[in-house]
Amino acid sequence: MKGTLHRITLAAALAALLGAGSAFAAGAHGEHAGHAMPMASAPIGVPGDAARVTRTIDIDMTDAMRFTPAQVQVKAGETVRFNVRNSGKIRHEMVLGSEADLQAHYAMMMQDPGMRHEEANAVSLDAGKSGQIVWKFDRAGSVSFGCLEPGHYAAGMKGAVSVQ
Repeated sequence: MKGTLHRITLAAALAALLGAGSAFAAGAHGEHAGHAMPMASAPIGVPGDAARVTRTIDIDMTDAMRFTPAQVQVKAGETVRFNVRNSGKIRHEMVLGSEADLQAHYAMMMQDPGMRHEEANAVSLDAGKSGQIVWKFDRAGSVSFGCLEPGHYAAGMKGAVSVQ
């Protein structure tokens, strides 16, 4: 009965999430691996203009299921370039979002582990590769980030941006 209840609850949550709209955390419309990103439940900022970057922050992802650094501070209105490097031997990704959105999307990734993210608020990298996210944090608050590859987020591969 527990397994049935869990499957029904997860299916209902996913159906509600997918029916919430086609807006993306980045504010653009699109799909990845045939699945629409769920609508952001909280404002996290907007895709940044590379010509307006005020600071670059290096983020390292490892097979220890950690981001370094895992805590970042920025100013409201600041446009940041995240230089993201996967120094591990397996695929990792960095996805910006609210904690609720990341948890919901992680549940989707567990159902479809082949999904890849190609949105402005995410970078998905094979072992040894590097990529970038350029993001404008337009209001004070907290923006979470995590690796949504199956098993990674649950193992603690997450962090936060504190927007002052």
